[in-house]
Amino acid sequence: MKNNSMAVGAIALLVGLAVGYFALSGQKEIVEVEKVVEVEAKADTNPVNIRVQAVIGMQTTEVKMLKDFMADVTKLTDGEVTFEVLPAGAVVGVKETLDAVDSGLVDGGFAWTHYWSGKHPAAMLFGSPVAGAGVGIDNIAFLSWFLNAGGKELYERLWDEMGMNVKGFMLQPVGPEALGWFKEPINSMDDFRKYRFRTPPGLPGQSYKDIGVASVAMGGGDILPALEKGTIDAAEWCCPKPDMDFGFHKVLKHYYLQGLHQVVVNADMYLNKDVYNSLTDHQKNAFEVAANASLIKGMSARIYDNGVALHELTTKHGVILQDTPADYFPAYMNAAKALLEKNSAENAFFAEVWQSQKDFAEIAVPFWSGAQTSNAKLGMAFANTLK
Repeated sequence: MKNNSMAVGAIALLVGLAVGYFALSGQKEIVEVEKVVEVEAKADTNPVNIRVQAVIGMQTTEVKMLKDFMADVTKLTDGEVTFEVLPAGAVVGVKETLDAVDSGLVDGGFAWTHYWSGKHPAAMLFGSPVAGAGVGIDNIAFLSWFLNAGGKELYERLWDEMGMNVKGFMLQPVGPEALGWFKEPINSMDDFRKYRFRTPPGLPGQSYKDIGVASVAMGGGDILPALEKGTIDAAEWCCPKPDMDFGFHKVLKHYYLQGLHQVVVNADMYLNKDVYNSLTDHQKNAFEVAANASLIKGMSARIYDNGVALHELTTKHGVILQDTPADYFPAYMNAAKALLEKNSAENAFFAEVWQSQKDFAEIAVPFWSGAQTSNAKLGMAFANTLK
């Protein structure tokens, strides 16, 4: 592969960033890359087809953005690398996804890295650092830490610490996530504790248990059926667009945006390390370029998509936007910090990652939070004029 082909591919990608997402076929589970960009693999290249199992359904926003990342990789490699996306459960269950990647049963997986906190507690600090790692790191600040202050290097070490034959790519930063959905208004933590509440796994969910909330972990596709059956009676998943896609508004009408459990959330793709090592340097570079592009595209898309969805929920579906009870914030923050301290004392790599995040926060958070304060006030003042 000649160097100029990489340059042409990079220029094409930047153009794609400027004009929006590449068009993807939403009807097939296989990413039809040849329909996205007209690229044919050359005869003297290293063609690779990669099968990736997701932990969620094919029509979700996250999988659509995953396919966009894949299309970028294919375009940057002149058609050498193509992908097939498999829905949750196609080969293995959701909980076995990372093990299947590790063993080579599937070439790749797509999930949120905090799903693997049972394999190593530090996974949470990359996938969902509870309560902004306890130091006020939001999704944009997290990317600054990840790309500029040593976070990515620690992320690369995570898989060895887990003992996994895996190469990870962080793709989709989300956050802050909504507190969640309820049948009736909650005015205090006492009201909150009356509900059986779907939460994420790991430290975010454990923090709820530690403050007396009946926390139940389950996959996104299981939430609506559980609500309809009465297995749970309140839930969180993400934010307005994904929540609307899952249909929670059909059962619950009281929606709370302000929460601490997942101020930052990141969805990642994992490759079997042997598959990754079989790629050419050119192909590996294409993954890196496309992953960095995905971080920006994902974050920017979320802002607008969630705004559109929230407007639809409140104007067309009878959803009532509520303010989170004031006593929630100190209760949850105290529980989260206690768990962070506990895990730091028990695991050296967890302690190293968390210390890196705290060192970053000491430098960056005073500036970043201070700079945002006036913007947030201006934004809320404008939002209040729309009520």
